[in-house]
Amino acid sequence: MELQNDLFLRAAKGETTERPPVWLMRQAGRILPQYRALRGKLSGFKELVETPHLAAEVTIQPIDELGVDAAIIFSDILVIPEVMGLEYQMVEKKGPWFPETIKSMEDVQQLRMGAEAAAELEYVYEALRITKKELKGRVPLIGFSGAPWTLLSYMIEGSGSKTFSKAKKFLYTQPKAAHALLDKLTETIIVYLKNKINAGADLVQIFDSWGGILSPEQYEEFSLPYIKRICAAIDEAPVTVFAKGAWFVLDKIGDLPCDVVGLDWNTRPEFAREKLGANRVVQGNLDPCVLYSPFENIKTKTKEMIKGFGGNQIVNLGHGVYPDTPLDGVKCFVDTVKSL
Repeated sequence: MELQNDLFLRAAKGETTERPPVWLMRQAGRILPQYRALRGKLSGFKELVETPHLAAEVTIQPIDELGVDAAIIFSDILVIPEVMGLEYQMVEKKGPWFPETIKSMEDVQQLRMGAEAAAELEYVYEALRITKKELKGRVPLIGFSGAPWTLLSYMIEGSGSKTFSKAKKFLYTQPKAAHALLDKLTETIIVYLKNKINAGADLVQIFDSWGGILSPEQYEEFSLPYIKRICAAIDEAPVTVFAKGAWFVLDKIGDLPCDVVGLDWNTRPEFAREKLGANRVVQGNLDPCVLYSPFENIKTKTKEMIKGFGGNQIVNLGHGVYPDTPLDGVKCFVDTVKSL
């Protein structure tokens, strides 16, 4: 089906566009009253993720409400560890929790991987197929995965953390087991993303949400090579890499065989252009908290950001939109970009 709005895909490929495209990470979520109404009828977050027609519904909600230039399938990065053999729970107001964690090489060896594990995620692929059909070509559809290091960090830590000190300790004390786990995750993610593309994803994004807590040396050993393998293996659709907080290896991320580099709000446009070059397509990177401010400030900050990058940009926030962000602030941000 031909796309009615292909701004996002053209920009991702480095083509000239009439204006920069705009979408938001976590745009399908609690900022929308229709999402909150649906969630209130369900047992929890995972029921929504694992029910294809509901996941499709909330994926499309921000297209209807906000008029953004891309949809991102509603899912969770932790579905990969789960199908590899590490079940998790999503605890309300606390986040993910793994009853069992990886502690040794023996634990790693017992995990499923690759096509066998990825085949268990049919509910995600079905959600993509339903969404693609119901979008009717209005905008492109994004699929995603957590990066190997970010997924490992949860599998070792067992929950979210400010420091992920258990996961980092594992890198120092059991590096062979860490690499074995990262290898299994990488092979599984490659199959998973290819399956997502086959099911309708027009672009895939790799979220290295906890890349910024590693040292430069650790990042180059335990994250970058595995992301590179994924990027090199995906040739069916464009790939975006978003490594939050990893400004210290931005030049090396820029050398990855990906199409778009996502940036968090701590990265100045001039620094990004210095490290990545003028022609590299970037995504981001407004501070999400700007959307709490008066409309005139949202408009000013958005335009300043876009001017700072000087083109070749997919406009987004520097992280996911926060749940209590005023909907009108989000609309102001989107409308400001669309008015350019």
